[in-house]
Amino acid sequence: MALVLPGSTIGILGGGQLGRMLALAAAQLGYRCHVYAPPGDNVAAEVCAEATEAAWDDEAALARFSAACDVVTYEFENVPVDPLGLLPADHLAPGLAALEIAQDRLREKDFVEGLGGRPAPYCPVDDADDLGVALHAIGLPGILKTRREGYDGKGQWRLNTPEDVAALDLSAGGYVYEGLVRFAAEFSVILVRGRDGAVRFWDSTHNVHEGGILATSTLPAGPLIEGQVAQARELAVQVAKQLDYVGVLTCEFFAGADGPVFNEMAPRVHNSGHWTSEGAVTSQFANHIRAICGLPLGDTATRALPVIMRNLLGDDVADPVGLLADGAAQLHLYGKGDARDGRKMGHVTRIG
Repeated sequence: MALVLPGSTIGILGGGQLGRMLALAAAQLGYRCHVYAPPGDNVAAEVCAEATEAAWDDEAALARFSAACDVVTYEFENVPVDPLGLLPADHLAPGLAALEIAQDRLREKDFVEGLGGRPAPYCPVDDADDLGVALHAIGLPGILKTRREGYDGKGQWRLNTPEDVAALDLSAGGYVYEGLVRFAAEFSVILVRGRDGAVRFWDSTHNVHEGGILATSTLPAGPLIEGQVAQARELAVQVAKQLDYVGVLTCEFFAGADGPVFNEMAPRVHNSGHWTSEGAVTSQFANHIRAICGLPLGDTATRALPVIMRNLLGDDVADPVGLLADGAAQLHLYGKGDARDGRKMGHVTRIG
């Protein structure tokens, strides 16, 4: 694909906060953005030059959107793959292969294991008989997850006892059962890969989840994580190369006594990289734009330590004045209207 220069239009599939932050980074570099998303609370549209609200399977709307854009990217991994086949193959970055794998937990684990990675023990489950086989092979405790669509703890059931198993309704099919991993910490490897194959990494944060949702990301990450980052990066690079990936890619890991265990991948900018907006020389959002447009990648070095990023969920955003009373706090609000419990409404970053 030819170089996409500033002044061009970048299409963003998905209207959430990640699309919003990508559009802001693109505007700083002189690009126009056009967001495409189904009707809803599309906060990205507020900061884009154009917006199309239409269903994912509206072929005519997608074709008009694609024709209006010089390059197209996506802000989350659950964009349906089939309609995107209408887009020219070199028009979409990252490509369809990354979406196809990341949308299916079983396929993702098979893919990573084939590259030499080590996911938690897992088995496919479609019915009670499959679950019986999985429990015999892996045992309890474990976690049953939907193969598709789950995020932030949704679509997951922790199984500790036979009573937990008996209470399940497996009529929908399409699950994967994972053995419970004993770990001391969680971390992310976030990389950016350019169209020329150049790869750069940001420092890996110590991630703490509460109720299945990321609560904080901090640096320094501590000696356990720091001792496992190099091995985790090797796997992440193999993932990116195998997919001929362009843009920001996130791989999440558990740090344990026997080294890093792969958890999942996200073919996009990531919540655990939000700290890079203030804490790195070049943010994940700016480097994603650079990569998909064919521009030189920016320096990913951390500016200062320590770093802490805290997610703001639900009513956490009720007092923005109080949050800003700390002069070191960098507040990001996403413009969402309904502050539901557990909904990501913004984040606060403190550097140094």
